[in-house]
Amino acid sequence: MTTNVDEFALLSVAEMGRADALAIDAGVPGLDLMEAAGRAVAAEVRRRWRRRPVVVLCGPGNNGGDGFVAARNLQEAGWPVTLVSLGDRAALKGDAATNAARWMGEVLTPSTDLLADDAIVVDALFGAGLTRPLDGLALSLVTAINEKGLDCLAVDVPSGVDGNTGEVRGGAPKAAAAVTFFRRKPGHLLLPGRDLCGAVSVADIGTPVSVLDEIKPTTFANDPALWRATFPVSRFSDHKYRRGHAAIAGGVQMTGAARLAARGARRVGAGMVSIVTPREAVPHYLAGDPGQLIFAADTAPAFAQLLTEKRRNAVLVGPGNGVTNETRARAIAALRSHLSVVLDADALTVFEDAPEDLFGWTKGHDGLAVLTPHEGEFTRLFRGEGDKLTRVREAAARSGAVVLLKGADTVIAAPDGRAIINDNAPPYLATAGSGDVLAGFIVGLLAQGMPPFDAAAAATWLHGEAASRFGPGLIAEDLAESVPAVLSGLTDDSWQPH
Repeated sequence: MTTNVDEFALLSVAEMGRADALAIDAGVPGLDLMEAAGRAVAAEVRRRWRRRPVVVLCGPGNNGGDGFVAARNLQEAGWPVTLVSLGDRAALKGDAATNAARWMGEVLTPSTDLLADDAIVVDALFGAGLTRPLDGLALSLVTAINEKGLDCLAVDVPSGVDGNTGEVRGGAPKAAAAVTFFRRKPGHLLLPGRDLCGAVSVADIGTPVSVLDEIKPTTFANDPALWRATFPVSRFSDHKYRRGHAAIAGGVQMTGAARLAARGARRVGAGMVSIVTPREAVPHYLAGDPGQLIFAADTAPAFAQLLTEKRRNAVLVGPGNGVTNETRARAIAALRSHLSVVLDADALTVFEDAPEDLFGWTKGHDGLAVLTPHEGEFTRLFRGEGDKLTRVREAAARSGAVVLLKGADTVIAAPDGRAIINDNAPPYLATAGSGDVLAGFIVGLLAQGMPPFDAAAAATWLHGEAASRFGPGLIAEDLAESVPAVLSGLTDDSWQPH
């Protein structure tokens, strides 16, 4: 099975506008694009719900034009349609005005009284490019949709959701579903927009895929198609050394964190995994999984010396290590080595008072470092403002490392500006230790030679998929045990080893 990565491109509002313009330049009339969009909306209403009254809320722009087309198509199919226009229909321009003129039914002025308790609402008020908070009649309408719990289908995104960021401007309806066109936008995947969009379908409205050659998108939804070519594949000629040797710094008190990471690294395919810990903690680790190697290193220089062993090729520092000068020294030792590096948890927090010190080391590590903060750690390190996607991109550029900001809508960015948004994480992942397993997955894939950006994306996807397959009741220990079934499902005849 082959998949074109363009299928998973996410377009910003500006890029989507450019895609429409390029489609028109290529000979696709704008009126045809709008007609196809409106038909797709009407088809989704008919597919999703039984026939009953539909209220179509049309705004003053092209989103409203899509609504007029949808209303006409539903009416022609015998559905009872009430059309509400926000603003004067005579003020519409271009293709929206043409489709408004094609509507032969009554056009009503906005009123919450028109939203009957059993109505289906088509929200075609504003699309993804809304630049100001909803207010006035528009806000009253979306508030009423939510208060009455009405079935709502959003055209593009729910009105009030920023298509670039997923942020809510003033208010937004909670839609059961959204129909967007050609490609999704970041706001469909980023919270809180993702929760408000419901089930998102992407309609083909005739935009040539070739427009992406001009746009050159740099943001994608996470999917194996993006990293499958570099994912490690077992071969009969493999042996444990060929599959990589990951080293994990183990703490003295919270020994479970490193053990969870080590098990994750082994389950994802690393040939060998060593836990390197102060001598006093060695007995605790020896009592754990027998397949893990345990080495004593009481000081950062001793830790650094162990990293010089030629078969070790990836190292993880941070989980359960403690916020200490020793953790800081071990993180620096890792970044001074020739190994691929993952810094997580305490190895990030120890630099919160001097983040530029950390970035000095990560910038000098030839792009082989992955930083995996949660929101609190990220804020302490980078102190950025703005939406999640922008903040992570800026953090990657500033640090010279791959940055993975964890969450239900994990964002991964590379220093060159590429970014991936992950949307397969179930709520069950909100459990202690799951981040340690994720760090272990990443270091295990790095040990097998996967590039850092790809390894971070693949590990995040595997993490979410393993959790989804396990289901409710998940604890961190279950993640590593669930991932072999996910790995077996990734292989097929067309997937060639890298």
